[in-house]
Amino acid sequence: MRIQNGILLTMEGERFEKGYVDFENGVITSCGALQNAPAYCGKVLDADGGYILPGLIDAHTHIGISEEGLRWEGEDCNETTSPITPDVRAVDGFNPFDTAIPKARQAGVTTVAVAPGSTNVIGGQIAAIKLAGIDVEKMTLKAPCAMKFALGENPKRNYGENKGREPMTRMGTAAIMRRTLKRAQRYLAKKEAGEDLYEPEMEALIPLLKREIPAHFHAHRADDILTAVRIAKEFHLRYSILHATSAQRIIPCLVEENMIPIVGPSMGPAGKPETVDDSFATAGQLSQAGIQPAITTDHGVTPLWLLPFFAAQCVREGMEEDEALRAITIYPARSMGVEERVGSIRPGKDADIVVFNGHPFHYLTRATAVFINGERME
Repeated sequence: MRIQNGILLTMEGERFEKGYVDFENGVITSCGALQNAPAYCGKVLDADGGYILPGLIDAHTHIGISEEGLRWEGEDCNETTSPITPDVRAVDGFNPFDTAIPKARQAGVTTVAVAPGSTNVIGGQIAAIKLAGIDVEKMTLKAPCAMKFALGENPKRNYGENKGREPMTRMGTAAIMRRTLKRAQRYLAKKEAGEDLYEPEMEALIPLLKREIPAHFHAHRADDILTAVRIAKEFHLRYSILHATSAQRIIPCLVEENMIPIVGPSMGPAGKPETVDDSFATAGQLSQAGIQPAITTDHGVTPLWLLPFFAAQCVREGMEEDEALRAITIYPARSMGVEERVGSIRPGKDADIVVFNGHPFHYLTRATAVFINGERME
């Protein structure tokens, strides 16, 4: 298959005013300027002067486990029986038939991180999932791709206020994290020494301790963000901050951290005290400081199909356009550890490609063709 005659933005620093992409068996084989394209006799899609981009990516959603249009029947986001549930897996609660999925695809979103919610201190295993298919195992790109942690109001409200148990405070939340991670370190040391052990909660934390996957810390308030940074450093974890609502208050503290904050959602009134700093300006302020943020809708807090609109609003509030495009493609891919497969257009990567009939950030633009693994989506 060849897509041609569009403005090709590879998200790898290249822009071709009249570009093309070739792919076969679900993999990109060639791309670049159309005038330099090799002879081709296969099926061709004319982009008709539109834009050709990699499939869009959101690095923090609850799509498929917090289902659209349902109440408790489709709410599988938080296992609230314990504040520590690292062995809970998002893939085991994911419904490929969630009605929000085709809406997201139609907006050009092809890959997402599906995460447990933020009620628990350690909420479980996040999965990188492609939005095409009927079998979650075949849809899964990487699982786990991260481990979910949460700081701030949510854990202490659910356990302290509602159940009268730890954590009742931010101190208690951080203490649980440290206690559990230290226990996991001891467990790993015993296993490596040859002891025959099996504890599901501890097994789930081994990839995190080995830096095979990052921690994704839910944190809105500036002090909660810095608590996450502190704990990540103590345990030598790879990590990202989810939401990062007040990150603009502490930019000097974050510029050397070499992590990707996943910023948002930034639309609507503040739903609780710790989100009063919600702003589409935050991603741009971080970017201007040399930080590489991703942009999130936090679906189902806000709909996933709004992802390109959210990026456009960040541009309106000062973010560079190219950075906003990277914030919904390659940066979220990196935060999930799947950048060798998705997030940009390059030979050898998955053929997840979107054709837009105008600039992706224009309010009248539509995605006219969406390919996932080289298959055109309806």
